[in-house]
Amino acid sequence: MSLAKRCLSKLDFPIFKAHPDLVYLDSAATTHKPQCVIDAISEFYSKEYATVNRSVYQSAMHATDLYASARVKIARFIGAQEEEIVFTSGTTESINLVARAVVQAGDEVIISEMEHHSNIVPWQLVCREKGATLKVIPIKNGQLDLATFRQLLSNKTRIVSIAHISNVLGVKHPIEAIIEAAHEVDAQVLIDGAQAAAHETLNLTELGADFYAFSGHKMYGPTGIGILYGRNLDALPPIFGGGDMIDQVTMDKSTFQKAPQKFEAGTPKIAQVIGLGAAIDYLEHQDRSHIATLSSALHDGLKGMDRIHIHGAGATLVTFSVEGVHPLDVASLLDFKNIAIRSGHLCAQPTMAYLGAPSVLRASLGIYNAPADIEALLTALESILKRI
Repeated sequence: MSLAKRCLSKLDFPIFKAHPDLVYLDSAATTHKPQCVIDAISEFYSKEYATVNRSVYQSAMHATDLYASARVKIARFIGAQEEEIVFTSGTTESINLVARAVVQAGDEVIISEMEHHSNIVPWQLVCREKGATLKVIPIKNGQLDLATFRQLLSNKTRIVSIAHISNVLGVKHPIEAIIEAAHEVDAQVLIDGAQAAAHETLNLTELGADFYAFSGHKMYGPTGIGILYGRNLDALPPIFGGGDMIDQVTMDKSTFQKAPQKFEAGTPKIAQVIGLGAAIDYLEHQDRSHIATLSSALHDGLKGMDRIHIHGAGATLVTFSVEGVHPLDVASLLDFKNIAIRSGHLCAQPTMAYLGAPSVLRASLGIYNAPADIEALLTALESILKRI
């Protein structure tokens, strides 16, 4: 039996063996790692380590095979071709790469008011630098205002960049309709899948987005590794220069490999890629359907409590606040009970401005969560409300 097939319960996550009383409800920020992922990285470093794509000795060839097979696994998992998969450091780098490769002077870029800062700041910087215009889809009744979006589209629209699922409100955006409308004016579309890749069944070939980005650490893989999917990567110029992405180099000029290698300059993230491949193996053997059930139970439990205001809820998270108590204080009191949830602006200050709340609480779920975790949070909140 493979390592991935043995990762079937909470006990397969070492963090919960070390801290059996931990109630972890912050998977939208980052997920814990199953033993199979930790083992894959440790085994590579301790028994199989070598660089890739360069040398012909045995361990280097084996490392190259492991590295290449991870790209194949990831492509299969998201319904893409392996040449469409670029390894980056995470969603943030993927978005920055596309922004710098695509946007030109005079272009218009469309994002939304409901984005993570990682899908706002890169576009602000590149539009300012290159003389492009940034347009924003407003939030209306907790959803993106698609009527306004269609009005913002024009023949100058170069790219639309939208989250698949909001990290604050849990809203799953109608990305199919957004892609279709953008393509009608020959604009490209980037989907920020940081909150979706661990939960959605993806087929990016059928989806039709031009780019899709996500991070390994939010899907039970290691930090420092992310994916940029691109439908026509060879049409883009390389952004980073260095070793391995080149074809020929002289002192006068350089030519470059085809995608994806031309976007992967330098010694790659070998161990992280192998770890992400193990995480993909793991996810393919998991039933993730219970996460939405738990999220619904959490929403219903919070809805029935006095002084709790729910800002947003989706299949993976619930965002809320406690009347008269700062979110930081609530999170700190929960921490005393070994319950970990997120507090703050959630790296989405424009969304906070829409909510009229500078700070909120967010409970987000992963495959290791169980009904007892929901009960523990609700019971702890009831206790806090009685005391304050």
